[in-house]
Amino acid sequence: MITPRILYFGTPVVLLSTLQEDGSPNLTPLSSAWALDDRLVLGLGQSGQGLVNLERTREAVVNLPSASLWPQVERLAPTTGRFPVPEKKRAMGYQHEPRKFERAGFTPVPSDTVAPPRVAECPLQLEAVLLSAHPSTPTLDAPEPSFVIAELRVTRVHAHESVTVPGTQHIDVERWRPLLYVFRHYVGTSATMGRNFRAET
Repeated sequence: MITPRILYFGTPVVLLSTLQEDGSPNLTPLSSAWALDDRLVLGLGQSGQGLVNLERTREAVVNLPSASLWPQVERLAPTTGRFPVPEKKRAMGYQHEPRKFERAGFTPVPSDTVAPPRVAECPLQLEAVLLSAHPSTPTLDAPEPSFVIAELRVTRVHAHESVTVPGTQHIDVERWRPLLYVFRHYVGTSATMGRNFRAET
């Protein structure tokens, strides 16, 4: 038996674009995300500015970086758009950063259906609206909610031509290499191993 401190057994990294109260963009790196049909489920920390913005505006873009973008993602990792920085985050080494796009070297581009911008460098960009947000269930070890589980509906999908199958609506899994977060390490993916019986390509 083992008791790991975290359970990031292998999840995609996403960059959540939201808008601050002054209309400037914020980028929040997340490692808790999954999708089903047109719904996205995200796990966001209670002390992050991304959650504050998402609950206020109910709009976001979920940008999925390729594995090659990990250095830019890591530049954002110790930052927060929240000011002042919550004491718990400050103790972990977080710093306030109001210009996340510039810090990471990313380019904001307009979205079609929501106000927050997309990250041009990310091969997949999912515009979405917030449907609901549920605080984590209190336990004896954690009586106060420390994170929120947010359900979003995707309203538009943007994909670079470099990762799509020409003439189709499909992602080319031989060329799309998402960035994964595995026990606090960044990893990429290898060549495909096989296909599920429901695969359309």
